[in-house]
Amino acid sequence: MERGVMLAVCLLCWSCSVCVVTAIKRADMFPYGTLSGDLILAEGDDETSRVLSLPKPLYFYGSLFSQLYVATNGIISGQDLPMEKQYVDDGFPTDFPVVAPFLADIDTSGGRGQIYYRVTETPSVLNRVAQEVHRGFPDAKFTPTHVVVATWENVAAYEEQTRTAGPSNKVNTFQAVIGYDETDSYVLFLYPEDGLNYFGTRPKESYNVEIELPARVGFSRGEVTYLIFSRTEGPHYSVTSDEQSVKNLYQVGNTGIPGVWLFHTGNRYSFDNIVPASIGGLLDTPPTGGHGLSLDSTTPEYGEFEEYPDNTFDSDNQEEEDDYPHTGGDPEFQPAPAGGDHSESLQPASPDAPSSPSEDSGNQLSYGSEDVPLTSEPRYNSEPAERQYAPPNPPERVPEGDAQRTLKRQPQVPLEVVDVYPSHRNEHPHSPGGHVVSVEGDDVDFDTGVIQYTTENKETCARFQQQCSQNAFCSDYATGFCCHCRPGFYGNGRHCLPEGAPQRVSGKVSGTVTVGSTPVELNNIDLHAYIVVGDGRAYTAISQVPEPVGWALMPLAPIGELFGWLFALELPNSQAGFKITGAEFTRHAEVIFYPGNQRLSIVQTGHGLDDHNHLTVDTVVSGNVPFLPPGAEVTMDPFKETYQYYPSVATSSSVREFSVVSAERGSESFSFQLKQNITYRDCRHDNRAAVLETLQITMERVFVMYVKEERILRYAITNKISPVRVDPTGPELVNPCYAGNHDCDTTAQCIPLEGQVFQCQCATGYRGDGHNCYDINECDEGLSSCGAHSQCVNLPGSHRCQCQSGYEFGFDGRTCVDIDECSSTPCHISARCINGLGSFLCQCQPGFYGDGFYCSQTEGQTVRPRSQCEQHRDRLQSGMEQGGPPSPGAFIPQCDSDGRYQPLQCHGSTGHCWCVDFRGQERTGTRTPPGTAPKDCDRPDEPVRPKTHCEHHRDSVQTTSPGGYPIVGAHVPQCDANGQYTPLQCHGSTGHCWCVDGNGQERAGTRTPPGTTPTDCDKPDEPVRPKTHCEHHRERAQTTSPEGYSIVGAYVPQCDADGQYTSLQCHGSTGHCWCVDGRGQERAGTRTPPGTPSVDCDKPVEPERPKTYCEQHRDSVQTTSPEGYPIRGVFVPQCDSNGQYTSQQCHGSTGHCWCVDSRGQERAGTRTPPGESAVDCDRPVEPERPKTHCEHHRDSVQTTSPEGYSIVGAYVPQCDANGQYTPLQCHGSTGHCWCVDSRGQERAGTRTPPGTQRKDCDRPDEPERPKTHCEHHRHRAQTISPEGYPIVGAYVPQCDADGQYLPLQCHSSTGHCWCVDKRGQERTGTRTLHGTQPKDCDRPDEPERPKTHCEHHRDRVQTTSPEGYPIVGAYLPQCDAEGQYLPRQCHGSTGHCWCVDGRGQERAGTRTRPGAPSVDCDRPVPVAPTQRPESVCERWRTSLIEHYGGKPDAQQYVPQCEPDGQFSPVQCYGETTYCWCVDQDGREVPGTRSHDVVKPACLPSVAPPTVRPLPRPDVTPPTNTDITLLYAQGQKIGALPLNGTRLDATRSKTLLTLHGSIVVGIAYDCKENQVYWTDLSARTINRASMATGAEPEILINTNLVSPEGLAVDVKRRLMFWVDSNPDIIESANLDGSGRRTLFDTDLVNPRAIIVVSSTGTLYWTDWNREAPKIESSSVDGQNRRVVVSDGIGLPNALTYDSSSGQVCWADAGTKRLECVSPDGSGRRVVHPSLNYPFSMVYYRNHFYYSDWRRDGVIAVNKDSSQITDEYLPDQRSHLYGIAIATTHCLSGSH
Repeated sequence: MERGVMLAVCLLCWSCSVCVVTAIKRADMFPYGTLSGDLILAEGDDETSRVLSLPKPLYFYGSLFSQLYVATNGIISGQDLPMEKQYVDDGFPTDFPVVAPFLADIDTSGGRGQIYYRVTETPSVLNRVAQEVHRGFPDAKFTPTHVVVATWENVAAYEEQTRTAGPSNKVNTFQAVIGYDETDSYVLFLYPEDGLNYFGTRPKESYNVEIELPARVGFSRGEVTYLIFSRTEGPHYSVTSDEQSVKNLYQVGNTGIPGVWLFHTGNRYSFDNIVPASIGGLLDTPPTGGHGLSLDSTTPEYGEFEEYPDNTFDSDNQEEEDDYPHTGGDPEFQPAPAGGDHSESLQPASPDAPSSPSEDSGNQLSYGSEDVPLTSEPRYNSEPAERQYAPPNPPERVPEGDAQRTLKRQPQVPLEVVDVYPSHRNEHPHSPGGHVVSVEGDDVDFDTGVIQYTTENKETCARFQQQCSQNAFCSDYATGFCCHCRPGFYGNGRHCLPEGAPQRVSGKVSGTVTVGSTPVELNNIDLHAYIVVGDGRAYTAISQVPEPVGWALMPLAPIGELFGWLFALELPNSQAGFKITGAEFTRHAEVIFYPGNQRLSIVQTGHGLDDHNHLTVDTVVSGNVPFLPPGAEVTMDPFKETYQYYPSVATSSSVREFSVVSAERGSESFSFQLKQNITYRDCRHDNRAAVLETLQITMERVFVMYVKEERILRYAITNKISPVRVDPTGPELVNPCYAGNHDCDTTAQCIPLEGQVFQCQCATGYRGDGHNCYDINECDEGLSSCGAHSQCVNLPGSHRCQCQSGYEFGFDGRTCVDIDECSSTPCHISARCINGLGSFLCQCQPGFYGDGFYCSQTEGQTVRPRSQCEQHRDRLQSGMEQGGPPSPGAFIPQCDSDGRYQPLQCHGSTGHCWCVDFRGQERTGTRTPPGTAPKDCDRPDEPVRPKTHCEHHRDSVQTTSPGGYPIVGAHVPQCDANGQYTPLQCHGSTGHCWCVDGNGQERAGTRTPPGTTPTDCDKPDEPVRPKTHCEHHRERAQTTSPEGYSIVGAYVPQCDADGQYTSLQCHGSTGHCWCVDGRGQERAGTRTPPGTPSVDCDKPVEPERPKTYCEQHRDSVQTTSPEGYPIRGVFVPQCDSNGQYTSQQCHGSTGHCWCVDSRGQERAGTRTPPGESAVDCDRPVEPERPKTHCEHHRDSVQTTSPEGYSIVGAYVPQCDANGQYTPLQCHGSTGHCWCVDSRGQERAGTRTPPGTQRKDCDRPDEPERPKTHCEHHRHRAQTISPEGYPIVGAYVPQCDADGQYLPLQCHSSTGHCWCVDKRGQERTGTRTLHGTQPKDCDRPDEPERPKTHCEHHRDRVQTTSPEGYPIVGAYLPQCDAEGQYLPRQCHGSTGHCWCVDGRGQERAGTRTRPGAPSVDCDRPVPVAPTQRPESVCERWRTSLIEHYGGKPDAQQYVPQCEPDGQFSPVQCYGETTYCWCVDQDGREVPGTRSHDVVKPACLPSVAPPTVRPLPRPDVTPPTNTDITLLYAQGQKIGALPLNGTRLDATRSKTLLTLHGSIVVGIAYDCKENQVYWTDLSARTINRASMATGAEPEILINTNLVSPEGLAVDVKRRLMFWVDSNPDIIESANLDGSGRRTLFDTDLVNPRAIIVVSSTGTLYWTDWNREAPKIESSSVDGQNRRVVVSDGIGLPNALTYDSSSGQVCWADAGTKRLECVSPDGSGRRVVHPSLNYPFSMVYYRNHFYYSDWRRDGVIAVNKDSSQITDEYLPDQRSHLYGIAIATTHCLSGSH
């Protein structure tokens, strides 16, 4: 009854609130209609808008969308919609992404309503969206950059004409508004008071059944891809569920305003599902799971209270309701109250997280077997939240041990805002997407009537310690627990590895890779990696890679880079990836190759550590890669890459270049772009310092190779990780530990000390002196942590515990507990099971007979079911377990007559025997080899001793082959009866013997060759001397495998007792022998094959002859590895004693043999596989005619494609039977025919087009004279196209009968004519236009005057080609008789025409297309209002070209613009290869700078990882600074504080971001604390107060063309500026009034201007290249005079030295910084060699100037003339004006 009263009160309160607040009016909706700039959707029943391209993409859920579609049926989608019948009558989810304010069958045909839509950046709209979001999500840091508004006004429902007499008058009006920025999106649904008059629509195919489907309101992500090719339903969210909930849309809301609904709909970093706002309205909460309950409805059913008319609950009949509440019920979750800092995190679970609680799972909603996230915050927020929203009515979770139960249902009430005031201010940061609730005390119930928590539910180490590594400890924190690796180990706590030890990785590679056009399947091939952590070397090998893919994947070093990042050599203040990710992670990488745009996806998943502590990583690759020729070599230069770290994810993006050298193509350069993210689980409960936001990985060496014979793909990379911008080779990091050149053992840590001193310390689990370390056997030495009923297994550097048979690990993951076998009912149904320690017993019940596994009532019954042994045996014999017939040699178990396993089992093929228990499991220590007496299996087991290291070593070698035999040629260690290594070890194949220590490690100096007396291993060792080069070489070869054993078949060098190379070396597997020098290098001519006498290596070496080609070939292969050792598995050619190739060559690894000629080239048809008789290479080869030139030519064309087919459309030459060119050649595709000479060269004048009579090629040619210059020129112009036709519109020179240029030349397309000299060069002043009388070219030229700018321009174009001909299709300027530009210019090839000014610059708005009437260039042209204005790129380009005097140098930067005015994605310095990528605003994309020949691959659609400027710029001044340098950098003004006179880069910041601007001139008013600037892009002069939040103010925005230099007179309150386009100097008051022109004559290119307030004097520079100068005048324009004009070039920067009273300038032409007194005296050079100065200021004996070569600010000391400091902003682009800002006016301020 009490609950019923409470429910009634809640209903009353709710109904009262509904009565008080009314719905929004139509006028309250966002502005819409054509006057607001909306587009209108076409009328109809199923219309979809044209694509609405978004200026910036938005995130919906976690995906990026750059375009939207608006549809008739009340939805917005991110992709083009299917036909309506596929979705309009169906519920959520949809197959495609949907934002649905009212999804129903709407019809606007016949003028029944309009649908408007637009994307806008209008400030009023942006501000309103921002206000709504901040009201609904107070903690969201959201400033929208764009808004999409879609409005359905008075739209009708679809109605069949047969249903009613006429159409219904019911119409609906509603609106959807999507606001977004770079990281988040929010959606508003608005339903005005009279907006909804129908609430659903009838299906079109309802077959006269009167049903109506309620409208669907909500969101659907659409189908998402998983496992590459599979698709599944994505997440979705419903706001309504039935007609009543649709009616409530305009009556209630979740923002406190009826009819207004707000949702968080997407986030860049992590987003699970839609999050509704929750202020003042009913909370929309997810339903609790249950039998068939939909998870997509999250809005309460407002009519559900009608089910309880008395508003009471029957507690006796509520069990089912409690378990399965209705839609809108209380979400079930598991709260974990806090202690300590009294804050608690409720965070969403990962969708693929395990169902068991975890240290970082937080609290989650549990729906059946799925974990559904409770909520998702819009940002990652590490700040404590004191005001959070509490979820309603969470069910209570009782302490462990009791059944989980939920609280009784409570009626739903508006979500309550819980104010929490914690007792401590240093609350723990809560995890992303979580709620924070504070509790007091250790055992407190927090009850607001809405939410309850209890501290008993917190996840603690006591309950979840098994999630930590056995080498970690667990710590409890206020919000949960975290795992931390013990000292000596590293990782993320869940997985820990011994510090300093080398690491191994194994896994599988699968997927489909398309090479060129050929798809190749990779089916679980092996991947192994070995990482030497001490110096950052990572080796990766992928085996069994098919040949076409093997070559093509060589550039894919990123596959192996993952392991380099995980275990990189750490420099100070950094950490390798494994410390963050542990062994469980997922890496998604996308590689895009250029220029072919092939795409490859790489997904690498870490599955943890295996039983040997090796990391297990599986790799899936899919996509396309470019074809690389067989035998190609790939070279990749060292590079750096920046990783950005976020909670649970690390990302990076980079562009790489690589070169490919092949016999077919020579050297080629390519590049690819790599984008990747690595996701992992992190623990945020502790207060450890977060990972640095960015770290830099430096890959110093990248080596890639594909071994064709072994089909192995190898990557070798040396990696170092450091903070960004740290140079790993810098002087501060010369310590060998950081350089990686120390001599510590591979199983040792290098510990840096002072300077270059370091210490070697054996890794955890190893002992030794650090230079030689040996594994500690924790099992033998009693150091293991294994408990009762467990067995210790030693691992390199560690060990693991495994439970004995019949036991399993308990709850803590460490203690072995008995397995209750009886719980799985193994016994017969008529038997009882008796569990025992480590075993169990089955006994037939009284009255039954049998063994317990089978019981019957008749004693001795013959028919019984098959036993486990018999089923096992029969399965193997039938091949069921293998999926086919049994494999020959497979083991078949033997069963006795009762069906039980015989105690003694033997393998029929190998002869091994062993004892088994009743389950057929082998009993440890009972296996015997063939020929020895089997064990007595009826004797009880001796206490089992664990296997020793020697026995593990021996068994691993003996059981490597599938049949269980030892690998031929492998060394099998010998162990004594106790399992210890026998002191003397001998190699069964090679006969070498040596002594070993207790760890099986060879004792130096004890190895003896076969036939010599072995060393006495019982003699004590001599004092240990350092290992020699030979011993290090031998040890590396012996310990390369993951287990530390020698690789089978690998060459192991032999060292003598002193550790030196024995003079005779032999390969144990191949039998080849050779002599070596003291460094182990093979002596030429000493190699002998197996079975031949070895060379006497003690014989003095004959005087050495030069190495032959064979010897050089052999040596280059042998020294390919970084250490100078031979690369394993590569073919090493064999040379005879004279250095020539032996006639027969064999591959030592594969066994293939073949014959070669004297150059080492394989003779065709002589290759034999291993095991076959080799060909007799001394037999003479059948005489074979060598291929002729024609045949080579033909074959090269025919085999160009990867498949060996001729290229379609390619010309294939025809050869006769003798291989000579047939005299008549024809092109199979075009039909042209021609005659050729014996070399295949076309004979002039013989080509005939298709369908015409062919030439008689047997007729001799007429005597031919050589072609003249004119004829060569004409031929080039005529044969540019592939078909041999002239290019349309190209100028073709006319030659006379003798081949000389005709004096009069005419362009057939344009009609222009001109006279030429005998070289074909145009004679000045002779060109005439179309329709005018040509010049008389036989008249002599007038005396020549100097060439004008137009003539120079024209001549430059005409002589650009190497031969001096005009470039075909190039624009050639037209000059008049005086050499001036003709007012109207036309492009001879394209036909475009335009007007130009006197300098040849195009006049805006005058360009016309071919065929259109030309503009009258003698008349001023009004700019049409509809014409596109000049873009930022074009203005900037024009300004810089003028700045360079119209002639930029080859190395100077000029912006490159697209035809539409946008910035080209690739920008370069002039004609150099110094290039970078820019975004659409011209800002450099960090990390893309390239100095290489290959330009960076830049895509205009790729959004760079840069921070976008806010739409409303405001000022952010630096704090606590007295003196600040202000600098202009394109679209921002930066602030650089001074510390004394030093540049304080650490406190630099952006003062003001000005989107779309180009800030050039800058000045400062110290009286009003305001900054002034000129904007070249907007053509304005502006100012802003240097106060936080101040906004810019436009002062002047008319009649400015190219405003540059700017100066402020603080005393007279005036400003002065130069405009370099009209060449004027103007002034105005500081508010923009009183504007007047001071000078507009005798100025060519004014640049810099300053004013000296104390004297009232102006100074400015003029960039006139012919006569540069610096001038001065009074501030009122009087007393103009030249201060200096001699010895200056390009005076860019100008400032005033108040201490000396001198004017100083920096010259970009002379590169000097000079000063002079105002009267011209006292001139001196302060600095003689600047780079490229632009602007300059003076302060306290220092000059500070912006430099275009360094793209930074440079300081020069006036007295010492030295550069003392430099500041380079993070974003590289030109810096323009520079000014000094002070808190008070300085004396002599100007």
